[in-house]
Amino acid sequence: MDKSKNLSEILSRHRHAFTRVLDADLNTDAVATLDFTAQNTLLKKTDLQDTDAFNDAVQQMLQEQNATVGVGGYLEDRFIYRRSKHFDVQAESRNLHLGIDIWINAGTAVYTPLDAIVHSFQDNDNFGDYGPTIILEHELEGVKFYTLYGHLSRTSLEGLQVGKPFAAGEKIAEVGPYPENGNWPPHLHFQVMQSMEGKQGDFPGVATSSEKAKYEELCPNPNLILQSRHLP
Repeated sequence: MDKSKNLSEILSRHRHAFTRVLDADLNTDAVATLDFTAQNTLLKKTDLQDTDAFNDAVQQMLQEQNATVGVGGYLEDRFIYRRSKHFDVQAESRNLHLGIDIWINAGTAVYTPLDAIVHSFQDNDNFGDYGPTIILEHELEGVKFYTLYGHLSRTSLEGLQVGKPFAAGEKIAEVGPYPENGNWPPHLHFQVMQSMEGKQGDFPGVATSSEKAKYEELCPNPNLILQSRHLP
């Protein structure tokens, strides 16, 4: 990326050009912000390795706020990743969430918010991982950047090819059910990256707290695209 151009500023300038990412309005009163930090006593009492129990807890969180869709998570310090060994490293556990999660029914359509080509895709089939994942490449003001869509349905990967073009607003996938979505309550993980750092079909969605400065620059706030009033 051209270091003279700040991706967050570019996204802000083009905010009126983005189309929806999901078949849902993220600005209605039916949307609530969900807390996945250690302050959430309900989740601390839940067996998070039991995805049915985890899903029940998410549904309870939504019901308590009279909501049908949950949003949140950018740079949130979460404890929930302790459910999976996938997020452990030798010195420090990964707990800092780098995207925005949208907790919504499986089968909900997912769209590209602007013109794109498929950068890469794969089924990250580990407990607690992304499951089926699509990464799109975009360009604005001559600057390339990427969006990641995790926890999709397996059928979303059928017929995909690297380099396949999609027009803004075109359906690219559907939110997946568990266990095929990486064994999570149904939701979309949406993330923006200014560089793929050589990776294909996968990119860290959770980092260690000590890496915050690096990833805050590398992965700007996805709400610059989503533009939900329920998110900062």
